[in-house]
Amino acid sequence: MSVQAFSRATLPAMPWKNGGGTTQQIASWPAGAGLDAFGWRVSIACIAAPGPFSVFAGIDRSIMLLEGDGVRLFTSDGRIDHRLDRPHAPFSFSGDEAIDCTLLGGASHDFNVMTRRGQWRAEVQVLAQAATLAAAPHGVLLALRGGWRLNEEPCGEGEGRCWEDEPRAWQVQPDSADARLAAVRIVPA
Repeated sequence: MSVQAFSRATLPAMPWKNGGGTTQQIASWPAGAGLDAFGWRVSIACIAAPGPFSVFAGIDRSIMLLEGDGVRLFTSDGRIDHRLDRPHAPFSFSGDEAIDCTLLGGASHDFNVMTRRGQWRAEVQVLAQAATLAAAPHGVLLALRGGWRLNEEPCGEGEGRCWEDEPRAWQVQPDSADARLAAVRIVPA
C-alpha cells in the first residue's frame, strides 16, 4: 500500500455503544479486521462522558491528550491513577487493565494507538524539531500543531499520513518553532 493522506476534519466519527463518546479511525491493519482481530489500530477518540474503557486483552495501548481538559484514568485497585491532562504527552498501559475514567472538565480528544502484544510494537513520540525517522513497515504521522514538511511534501495542522505493510523512512521538518508532530512507528514485536 502506498502512503495515504488524511485529515482529522474529514475522518468519520463512529459513536460508542455506551454513548460516552466517538472514535475517528485513522488506520487499522490488516484492512477490514474487527476489534477482535486487528494487529494494530490508530484512532482519535472524543471522550464526552465518564465511564469504563473497553478492555482489550492482549493489546498494548498508548493514549495522548490532543485537546480539552483531559481525563483521570484509574483502576479500582489503585495500581493505575493517571491524570491525562497535559497535551501531547503519551501514556502507555495494558489493554488487559479494567480502566475507568472521569472527566477533568468538558469533553476531550485523545490520540490512541493499540498494538497486539507479541505481534507488533508501537513507538509513539511527539516531535518539535526536524528529525529523521528510521524505516518502519507501518506507521502514522499527524501534524498536531502547525505545518510540517514530510519527505518534502507539505502537511498542514490536523493532517497526516499513514502507511501499511511497506517499509518507509521519513525526513520531517516543522514550519515554525511551536509546531508539533505525532510520529508512530509500528514494528514487529
